[in-house]
Amino acid sequence: MAVLPITVYGDKILRKKVAKVTDIDDKIVKIVSDMFDTMHNANGIGLAANQIGINRQIFIVDISPVEGYENYKPLVLINPKIISKSEETSTFEEGCLSIPELRADIIRPKGIYIQFFDLNMKEHSLEANDLLARVMQHEFDHLQGVLFIDYLDEESRGRYKKLISKIKKRRLEVNYPISSDANYLLLK
Repeated sequence: MAVLPITVYGDKILRKKVAKVTDIDDKIVKIVSDMFDTMHNANGIGLAANQIGINRQIFIVDISPVEGYENYKPLVLINPKIISKSEETSTFEEGCLSIPELRADIIRPKGIYIQFFDLNMKEHSLEANDLLARVMQHEFDHLQGVLFIDYLDEESRGRYKKLISKIKKRRLEVNYPISSDANYLLLK
């Protein structure tokens, strides 16, 4: 188990659609364990594999630290597919461990139906709503090379230009390790 550096805005892997997991081996199990250590160390509630430089379709979610969601179990989602999204939407302020200090209101579908595999390569289907659906959509986007700021209009993105530049140049202080190299990649 280890806390790994988190990739930040500007790292190429964050804009890449990542590869499917074809086999669960000890390496994948360790990656998932390290992802949980890394996410909890950074006080996050979701983390995609490419946020630690891993080119694989894996994300984890643990919303149990959020008030009202204490009974939710942590989830590992491998090769996830969003099957459907609700027509009803909600607006909520999002942030991202890969874009520290930046928070913005993002409109997303309120509910989703998602299929995924667990660490035993057993297939699951899940209907998620509210915060769980939002976190899953956010992390699923990461696996497609999409960041939450991509949902902002040009004017809104313009307001964050200085902060984004600071993040890209790694001129910010965060309480967790971040990647030191924009080409950071652990598993191709």
